[in-house]
Amino acid sequence: QLWIQSTGHFFIISSFFSALFVLISSILYFKSPEDSRTSWERWIKGGFYFHVVSILGVIGLILWMMSDLRYEYHYVWEHVSDDLPMKYILSAFWEGQEGSFLLWMFWNLVLGFFLIRRKDPFVISNLGVLFGVQLVLVSMILGVYFGETRIGSNPFLLLRQTMDIPIFKNADYVSLIKGNGMNPLLQNYWMLIHPPTLFLGFASVVIPVCYGISGFLLGKYEEWLKPALPWSLLSASILGLGILMGGAWAYEALSFGGYWAWDPV
Repeated sequence: QLWIQSTGHFFIISSFFSALFVLISSILYFKSPEDSRTSWERWIKGGFYFHVVSILGVIGLILWMMSDLRYEYHYVWEHVSDDLPMKYILSAFWEGQEGSFLLWMFWNLVLGFFLIRRKDPFVISNLGVLFGVQLVLVSMILGVYFGETRIGSNPFLLLRQTMDIPIFKNADYVSLIKGNGMNPLLQNYWMLIHPPTLFLGFASVVIPVCYGISGFLLGKYEEWLKPALPWSLLSASILGLGILMGGAWAYEALSFGGYWAWDPV
């Protein structure tokens, strides 16, 4: 099933360059004459939607190969096993670092939909800042080499590309390997709820930052405050809720007990 690797890496590369495209286009938007800005706005929105398709393509492929137990892929082998209940496939997806970054990117795109629909003077500059952040996040899963330097960790690497052991000399090695599976402590319904809530909180913090940077760049030193404050309250509320969830999870499943309550991680 090597097509998964090539298709997945294509989606990653296209998501990187589409994020770069939106960032550069938003800069050129403000440098262009007033009468040409409408066309730039269409290009920016087109780049946004292309990026959405690319990120969803990456996420969809990883979830499919995890649910189909494709152990020839390192990410699947590391986080899934034959006895892992199907309801924990999502948990296994964001158990790994690459899945966590993708969850963060997903929430950024959801927030981007709210930004792109607003009718205020900060829309394009906000998208530029958001996609600057998105560009950094996508680089974390690029998995490309410049000389000896690797940028990002590609979640579509084959197991035989990450380790050199004798079993790979067997042409039918896939039938001989089993997945590691999830840590038993993480096989809990809180693992389905707690990480997405926290990552939504992390992601939402970028919106006040977008407004702050936009206000500085556009010379609107006070106007940005009013639209940014509700987002700040939302971020604090979601992160606070995430901490409460983490406390409940710690008492119920992780055996941290009262220690967690007075010294949170």
